[in-house]
Amino acid sequence: MAVYSTSRLAAYAPYSTTPINGDVHQHLGGAGLGNVENKMLPSSDDRQRFKHSKYPRTASIIGAPMTYGQPFVGTDSTPALLRERGLLHMLTSLGWRVEDMPDLVFDTDQFEGTIDPKNARNCALVAHGAKILADTVEAKIREGRFPLILGGDHSIGVGSLTGILRARPNTGIIWVDAHADLNTPDAPGSGNMHGMPIGLLMDHPTESMDHSKLPGFEFLIDGPRIKPEQLVYVGLRDLDPREREWIKGLGIKAFTMYEVDQYGIGGVMERAFDHLFKNDPNRPLHISYDIDAVDPVLAPATGTAVRGGLTFREAHFVAEAVAQTGNLASAEIVELNPNLSDNDGVDATMELGLQLITSMMGKSII
Repeated sequence: MAVYSTSRLAAYAPYSTTPINGDVHQHLGGAGLGNVENKMLPSSDDRQRFKHSKYPRTASIIGAPMTYGQPFVGTDSTPALLRERGLLHMLTSLGWRVEDMPDLVFDTDQFEGTIDPKNARNCALVAHGAKILADTVEAKIREGRFPLILGGDHSIGVGSLTGILRARPNTGIIWVDAHADLNTPDAPGSGNMHGMPIGLLMDHPTESMDHSKLPGFEFLIDGPRIKPEQLVYVGLRDLDPREREWIKGLGIKAFTMYEVDQYGIGGVMERAFDHLFKNDPNRPLHISYDIDAVDPVLAPATGTAVRGGLTFREAHFVAEAVAQTGNLASAEIVELNPNLSDNDGVDATMELGLQLITSMMGKSII
């Protein structure tokens, strides 16, 4: 018998990051809850994790301050804010060596006067950023490093995935998002390109449009392409009609919030891994984590918030479970926007983003 949860939202208490004796710790606050340190402790079986990264493990932090894939200014400031709130120290506390690269520079002057194709806003700007990111990610993977990509809006997924798939074509992709991001410029919609990264790269046998002919996307002429079997969605709850058709028609493995309620988040992730590791148990994984997968009560500072998302523990379980496979080889977090909430909402969203990153990067209770 399927078990369904009666409530989507667990009790919410704010977290704050404060320095203690020079260290960054997190404290759970709230009446009756006390103050509980959320220490940055790596897993006790740490040597079994992140096996696709060269030893000693090095995380290359790649700031991708893209904001042109959607209409709200602010996502470009997120990489700096995550650093300011202690990201580097948290990673070193988990045993990582850290290469903190300067944020990528997406120069806009050269594109002044460029005319966008129909239904592809800021096309050349997004493509320019995607190419720079793709080349950077590919280079870091070939050096044996773990690309940790800080968005930016989700249009950076075109660049992240292009670089990852050039270096490791068989990578399994876990797309944690309220949205499928499977649109293309030839489909009706907003034209915002943060809703297109999967659509632009998907290997669709009946799709006639050559996306490498879009302004700036010439670097896609030789691929790569995403095969439907190498993609798993987690947390979907807001799809456009053609995205639904593609998911069903292509047989893409998709776990909506209905399946999260039906199976529980543990059952969802078990099924996701069964699918991705069916033919290759050592397959490298990439996780792309859009903060809007989480319920907006917990993460309000984002541009396309949809009610009924992942709870705090569900959101963490996804990140923890992917890390525990040992196969995680790259990760990104996107769509945190400090301009879209009040101070408390920004603090809650940024702190949750940091915590999800550390969970992806190996933080463990035991």
